[in-house]
Amino acid sequence: MNHNHGLVHGEVSSPVPKSTLPATAMETTAENPWPLRLLSQKLKTHIERVPPTWVEGQVIELNRRNNVTYLTLRDTEAEASFSLMAFNSVMSRLDLPLEPGSRVVAQIRPELYVKTGRLSMQTRDLRPVGLGDLLARLERLRQALAREGLFDEARKKPLPMLPHRIGLITGRDSDAKKDVIRNASLRWPAVAFEVREVAVQGVNAVAQVMQALAELDRHHEVDVIVIARGGGSLEDLLPFSSEELVRSVAAAETPVVSAIGHEADRPLLDDVADLRASTPTDAAKRIVPDVNEELTRIGRARQMLDRRVDQLIRVEAERLAALRSRPVLASPASMVDSRAEDVERLTARARNCIGAAIHRDADRVSHLKAQVRALSPQNTLDRGYAVVQLPDGSVLRDSADAPAETRLRVRLAAGELAAKVL
Repeated sequence: MNHNHGLVHGEVSSPVPKSTLPATAMETTAENPWPLRLLSQKLKTHIERVPPTWVEGQVIELNRRNNVTYLTLRDTEAEASFSLMAFNSVMSRLDLPLEPGSRVVAQIRPELYVKTGRLSMQTRDLRPVGLGDLLARLERLRQALAREGLFDEARKKPLPMLPHRIGLITGRDSDAKKDVIRNASLRWPAVAFEVREVAVQGVNAVAQVMQALAELDRHHEVDVIVIARGGGSLEDLLPFSSEELVRSVAAAETPVVSAIGHEADRPLLDDVADLRASTPTDAAKRIVPDVNEELTRIGRARQMLDRRVDQLIRVEAERLAALRSRPVLASPASMVDSRAEDVERLTARARNCIGAAIHRDADRVSHLKAQVRALSPQNTLDRGYAVVQLPDGSVLRDSADAPAETRLRVRLAAGELAAKVL
């Protein structure tokens, strides 16, 4: 009898022989599936390849049953949790009994129970994280970030002198929010706020603060961002030492002010922020000026300016009076008169000097004329001498130079004669 007779389309027939099973999950089909036990076995084989892993979290549930303790461990910064199983041999190694809310590190290894397909986390070791461990871990992270330069003063941005809009990240309806807004508004009534209310402790704190920081950093009207919380225990402030949050603050383009308000154990946010305020009230005082103080300073500045202007006018008036009292300005014509006398005196001296020079030179000219006349050839001719010249104009000095028939020219005191040598 054929048992497959009458099967409608889509129904699954009886299991096929093992030799025809698909080798991988991707090869399975509706007509050729895996038995459920095979999937459980393969999952178990795959999961058991995972090595033991150290994880950290917070215990939120704790149930002890005979020799087994069941714990629910939640991530400290995100909505993620796992159920763990620890035998008494592991729990007995703890110095103090574990309580819900405790922070622990656990070495776990996943195991799959084939019969039910249930995944369990076997806890091989469990250690509570004490305050000293947290501080040591934070200090190591602080040093690592400092070596990267995230805390350097050179990279910190200056705060605006007068912010028009302040971004405020704080808890929902918290005292920190009221302190910042009240004190800033009292100091400068015109200041405006862009408030983001977020969780400031717990697993959601880091994600919500980072999201609010990103929103305010993109807001073009926000001049400065304040992250405020009114103190708390070290465990409550751990979100503000998150490496993710610290790097987000370092990358922000808008100046960030940390106002966590915890002096004993400073979170890493205080080191990376552009300004650290001791309390939310201190943050309000440091990011906006006091309008009354500014008005007082303006009044003092105006008084000082009035005094300086009055003093300058008085000094310049005294200088003008002193200049006007000088003789040259009291009687300007006296300077002209004295210079006119000097001009007349110098003019007379110049004329005398010029006249004397003319007389001396006239006498010298007369004397030179007499000398010239005495030495002149004409004067010699006037005494009866004559000058005999050859035809070429040269003076005849030797008779041998004038043979017979030589024509001569005789220059007398008055006129000249033509002659011929016989």
